[in-house]
Amino acid sequence: MIRLAVVLSLAILCGCLSHAAWAVDGQCEGAAAFDRFADSYLDFGFKEHPSSATELGVHDYDGQMEDFSAAAVENRIKGLKDMAAGLEQIKVADLDKTRRLDAQLLKNDIGANLLELEQVQMWRKYPDQYSSSCTASVFALMKRNFAPLEERLKSVISREKQIPACLKAARQNLSNPPRIYTEIALEQMPGIVDFFKKSVPEAFKSVTDEKLQSELAEVNAQAVAELAAYERFLKDDLLPRSTGQFALGEKLYSQKLLLEEMVDTPIDALLARGETELRRLQAEFEATARQIDRERPPRVVFESLSSDHPAASRLITSVSGVLEDIRKFCVDKEIVTIPSEERVKVDETPPFARALSFASMDTPGPFETKAREAYYFVTLPEPTWTKTKAEEHMRAFSTYDLLNTSVHEAYPGHYVQFLWVPHVPSKVRKVIGCGSNAEGWAHYCEQMMVDEGFEGGNPRLKLMQLHDALLRACRYICGIRMHTRGMTLAQSIKFFMEEGYQEKANAERESKRGTMNPTYLVYTLGKLDILALRDDYRKAAGDKYSLKDFHDRFLAQGFPPLKIVRAALLDNADPPSTRPLAAR
Repeated sequence: MIRLAVVLSLAILCGCLSHAAWAVDGQCEGAAAFDRFADSYLDFGFKEHPSSATELGVHDYDGQMEDFSAAAVENRIKGLKDMAAGLEQIKVADLDKTRRLDAQLLKNDIGANLLELEQVQMWRKYPDQYSSSCTASVFALMKRNFAPLEERLKSVISREKQIPACLKAARQNLSNPPRIYTEIALEQMPGIVDFFKKSVPEAFKSVTDEKLQSELAEVNAQAVAELAAYERFLKDDLLPRSTGQFALGEKLYSQKLLLEEMVDTPIDALLARGETELRRLQAEFEATARQIDRERPPRVVFESLSSDHPAASRLITSVSGVLEDIRKFCVDKEIVTIPSEERVKVDETPPFARALSFASMDTPGPFETKAREAYYFVTLPEPTWTKTKAEEHMRAFSTYDLLNTSVHEAYPGHYVQFLWVPHVPSKVRKVIGCGSNAEGWAHYCEQMMVDEGFEGGNPRLKLMQLHDALLRACRYICGIRMHTRGMTLAQSIKFFMEEGYQEKANAERESKRGTMNPTYLVYTLGKLDILALRDDYRKAAGDKYSLKDFHDRFLAQGFPPLKIVRAALLDNADPPSTRPLAAR
């Protein structure tokens, strides 16, 4: 959730904008020209992806939904190429450093979106993109009180009227997806249908306007019928012909990393780095387990801790209970500046997101001025699960795992980072970012908090932190191997269980996620790069170094690729061009 569909929101720029609108007799001159270009790029992204605009706090398009037709995709590709040509007209070398770095960020983002639309083409392969997008588009209007309920209901009605066109485009666009993609979509569908049947009417039941209620009932019934028909299409039509391959291949994988994360490390070296980290974590896991109990095998020690978890019915209450203690530690120990007194609300993961997530953070967008609710979502066991599967799932929410997960999601992880986003130096940095920064930061925080003495150095917390780190290291390795080295889904599940010490239910979910999220190595990769940057920053700062200063300066940059943060913090030359437009 950390790219916030931000890359997607910018991947669908329309094709009607010519760079002539802001060009000035050949090359564009000065900061004002660059700022006009950046504003145009972002504004057209909002227009073409209204759901993400709503999430980001831009409410000009709340009654609209994305156009998923193939013709619209072609227009977006044309628009992006126009943008690329326009950016080339700007004299980037003459800009101040912040704008030079932003120009590199924009150039990469354009290239990443062209790569997605023209070559990766998840819009042709991933059926859940359509059904979950319909749901997320409506949920974005429900969850925050940025406008009166009646006004938001009108926007919901308007968006629901566009669901049939979305699902029609899905039937036309989807072509030989991997079977696992169609299975993921089918797994999500019951929750999606239930969302429209129950959650939507419940959210607006207090609206007294009978005409609006009648219109909602009508369009909502149509949405339920359309989604049920889409579910039948997935099961009876698409699934039998879902024989495509999910693996990107080494070339596309490398291009994706280069453009999205500014990572140009060769795949073999990248894989070796992840394997080294996995072995280090395994050794530290065993040593920590022996601190707790020298008589039992390390995995047995861990399992005895993971069995100590709240009942599913008390999970949300239990998560809420730990947040204030973690926040207080961050303040008292001067870990980082928390630029807001607003608190997180813990709630159940929305139905359309449960298949691939057990915990996530949903923060208000950087342009949201009225509704500042932030949600820390946790996934409860499904009523249809067996007792064994439900227990395996709940073991990921053991007492100490709750602490570690809450460090990652809330303090000082995702929530704190996104509290900083409204204060970053440019509009571009408020919107465009990457996973190795955002997920890398949250994962780095887990280790950093233990290192700084959170919970008094309790080895039980450290064991849980290491177990979560093993999970991320397995993501790193399996993502690369599944997409570039022929690893199968079954082999990935086995790897998570044997090398990452994961329960089968979690290993299955993580492996399924890896098929459609190939670069989820960003957690471990980002953590390692942030640790390296911190070491270099400490050396450069000398006696003036403090951990809080480093964290504040890091967060003040937004969440761009770490090469950009490094250039900003260490006053190095700008990061070398990754030539993203050549990927076209």
